[in-house]
Amino acid sequence: MKAIVVTDQAAGTAGMMLAERPDPEAASNDVVVEVHASGFTPGELTWPGTWTDRLGRDRTPSIPGHELAGVVSALGYGTRGLTVGQRVFGLADWTRDGTLAEYVAVEARNLAPLPGDVDFTIGASLPVSGLTAWQGLFVHGRLQMGQAVLVHGAAGGVGSMVTQLAREAGGYVIGTGRSADRQAALDLGAQEFVDLDNDSLEDVGGVDLVFDVIGGDIGTRSARLVRPGGMLVTIAGPPEVVPAAGLAVDFVVEADRAQLGELVQRVRDGRLRPNVGNTATLDLAVAAFNPTERVRGRTIIRVRA
Repeated sequence: MKAIVVTDQAAGTAGMMLAERPDPEAASNDVVVEVHASGFTPGELTWPGTWTDRLGRDRTPSIPGHELAGVVSALGYGTRGLTVGQRVFGLADWTRDGTLAEYVAVEARNLAPLPGDVDFTIGASLPVSGLTAWQGLFVHGRLQMGQAVLVHGAAGGVGSMVTQLAREAGGYVIGTGRSADRQAALDLGAQEFVDLDNDSLEDVGGVDLVFDVIGGDIGTRSARLVRPGGMLVTIAGPPEVVPAAGLAVDFVVEADRAQLGELVQRVRDGRLRPNVGNTATLDLAVAAFNPTERVRGRTIIRVRA
């Protein structure tokens, strides 16, 4: 099969290449999925699981990408809940070959049915950003109606999902980002916007929940804005400062079939708008991940037309 592979961590996305790789086989409780669309997060090239297996052994050349939408083509021994020919979407394992390929072997529990009226490109754009937003807001952040939520990167891949879900849940959403992102964040549901280059973050005042995708100095300053009993949720690594009278949690997104179902139903209802900025074929994936100009939104690879 054709696949994008990486062998050099230092080279980053420029070190990707299109290659021929063996077709995957389904282990117990796995399915093999014929991939129609795949998502990719550049940050995964810094994750240990991209370069080693669960026992810490080198597994390069490895296939990156963890988001997929496609059709089940084979079932492993003992696999239940899915059938051959079924449309699915979800997350591939962190320490196994990923989804920038024509086929991928995935644990069945990591996948959810993809309704026939949802395009594969949309399905592949949801798992990482959508599940991260859902788990940060509702599982770790325990968002309640009427609470004030500070969303960093409100128009970005994860932030756009956070903004929409928080607003739908009745939160008062304050988005941040670059000045060029202001209108996009407001269109997604933010009620206020802070330009991090020109506005004072401290003017926001107190908030009940901070969703941080930036870390560093922004994370530290944001922690000081959390009200007593509030929460700082981050995916940017352990925070250097925790709220004085609140809590902080740094988490890694996990696959969850029920949550994927919640997300895709919101897409079907028009309540959630995926943030797809560019699409490319597998043959042109390396160029798409090394753009010469800034691309707003996710880049999704259409593995099959």
